[in-house]
Amino acid sequence: MKIRLIYILAAFAVVTIILPAAAKTANHLPADTTKNLYQMPGNPYQALPANVNRLFYVQRTPNANTIVYELNAGENGQPDAEQPVHAYWIRYTEGGKKDELNFIQRKFAYGLTSKPLGNGKYDIRFVSYKKFPLTLMKAADGKYHIFATISQRQFIVNRIFVRIEGGSFWVPNVRFVEFKGTDPTTGKEVTERFKP
Repeated sequence: MKIRLIYILAAFAVVTIILPAAAKTANHLPADTTKNLYQMPGNPYQALPANVNRLFYVQRTPNANTIVYELNAGENGQPDAEQPVHAYWIRYTEGGKKDELNFIQRKFAYGLTSKPLGNGKYDIRFVSYKKFPLTLMKAADGKYHIFATISQRQFIVNRIFVRIEGGSFWVPNVRFVEFKGTDPTTGKEVTERFKP
């Protein structure tokens, strides 16, 4: 009975002390306007070295581990019709080892869905944010890339950074998502941020 009472008191302390402090801090954060999103600190993690099979990768605070998305091609060089993109972890917190996504991560967080569009193109979407379409298709260089359109501009996606401040695994507080990629026409780097 005493142990149960200690747990109740500890929970009460969290609610009465920590949560108001977090709310006070949240009130001092800048509004999520486009201007303020670009004034917020960017990706603190280093870029990954180039990899011939990699399409793009995702990094997010507060975790240094990175999710990599590679082209899953058959012997003919074409994307696998059932699973054109393979996602896996690079766990920097565990010596940089490669690890597969678990079931929950694949189905609810970092996994992708794919739908063939014909002519070697695929509609790709994150399971956690299905309203944002990506397209897997060949570019002018003859290689497959992931394309995104933000602010009426299409570009090749190389790197995604998600700034998370609080929340939980199931409902994280995402302040912004930053895409870094390449303009397929000019070859210049493109950076776009948005609030999901």
